[in-house]
Amino acid sequence: MSDWLWASAADLGRGIEAGKIDPVDLTEVYLAAIAEHQFTDRIYARTTQQRARNEAKAASARAKLGLRRSPLDGVPISWKDLYDTAGVATEAGSLLLKGRVPDRDARVLQAATNAGIVCLGKTHMTELAFSGLGLNPMTQSPPCVNDVDAVSGGSSSGAATSVAFGLAAAGIGSDTGGSVRAPAAWNDLVGLKTAPGRLSLEGVVPLCARFDTVGPLCRTVEDASLLLAAMEGGAAVSLDGATLKGARLAILKTSAFENLRDAPRAAFQSAVERLEAAGAAVEPIELECVSEAMGLAGVLFAPEAYGTWKAVIEANPDAMYPRVRERFRSGASISAADFVAAWQRLDALRATYNAATAGFDAVILPTVPILPPKRAAVAADDDLFAAENLLTLQNTRIGNLMGLAGVTLPTGLPSCGILFQGSSEERLLRIGAAAEAALA
Repeated sequence: MSDWLWASAADLGRGIEAGKIDPVDLTEVYLAAIAEHQFTDRIYARTTQQRARNEAKAASARAKLGLRRSPLDGVPISWKDLYDTAGVATEAGSLLLKGRVPDRDARVLQAATNAGIVCLGKTHMTELAFSGLGLNPMTQSPPCVNDVDAVSGGSSSGAATSVAFGLAAAGIGSDTGGSVRAPAAWNDLVGLKTAPGRLSLEGVVPLCARFDTVGPLCRTVEDASLLLAAMEGGAAVSLDGATLKGARLAILKTSAFENLRDAPRAAFQSAVERLEAAGAAVEPIELECVSEAMGLAGVLFAPEAYGTWKAVIEANPDAMYPRVRERFRSGASISAADFVAAWQRLDALRATYNAATAGFDAVILPTVPILPPKRAAVAADDDLFAAENLLTLQNTRIGNLMGLAGVTLPTGLPSCGILFQGSSEERLLRIGAAAEAALA
């Protein structure tokens, strides 16, 4: 049964379908692992044991009657602590929201529950989702699976580590500037960032609503596809016959290779060679629209984040980690006119980007240009925290600015991912499935 902790969500679902796994037994294995793990308190903000057991019992009964609701019916997963859970605290990693208990589930959680997925609990995250490192001295900072003294990536830090340490079959995170893809990459997982508007944000604690997206962190591309379908209430895209033969991939050279350190560079180059060996045509592209968009980031993210949270923050500023609080406050100096003009310009740059990349199946780049830094080092040095945080989100932010979907895959080198970006989740998932096989 301990092998179940390391199986993909899809394989667990197939085991349930075949009658080899009972959802009740499966859920108890996960709850026991959570109870016994040395890092549980740093990964889970709280568990929902009674809910999980009730949902598992219902899934077990459906399985015995041949009435399973989805391929993941009976599979236990975790949820980032910004997804509302009825009657259970949802605090978004912040003491500002301590004791906040919603009266209904977030819409995507409702949909997943309707699909039979079991809710194990809520995972730790960086405060109000506004940091890429995963450092949160106010609550907890989950450890990286490859170096427990390093940060795990944020803001979906607990979502990633719940899977990486075998404490959930998958985790649901959110991504505003890289918060699914960075922790997925650093913990050797698949992470799917959906395009803005693809999945409902109803009942999701906001950061920047125009950039906020929902996405899973999991073991396989198939898992990502099934979780997307479950949260959307639809059917998963078929991955049968997915191939890289004839695929056109563009390496985005603009901005994405600045400050790229040795290990991520070597991992990316090795991954590209394997993609080419599997039949993909790969060519570099330079896009000035990306550089210009990156220059607008400071005018776009912080003002919306601060506008959303200003009253709550300023009512109790000492409840926040100073470095995160000041990131929010940096938005105060941006004028409304500059904010509006920046969005209008970004819309034009998005159109330019889409036209320039329309002929490619995906645009690829290193997911994160650095390895996860030591927790103690970034905690002790303001300048290092700021510099490493910006670098962590350097490449992922491109997809948020351009309004894209993205899927990051492990390259085989620890904490190094390769990111595939495009406008269609379905196309990316099929390309991702083929790339996953080539990179295995």
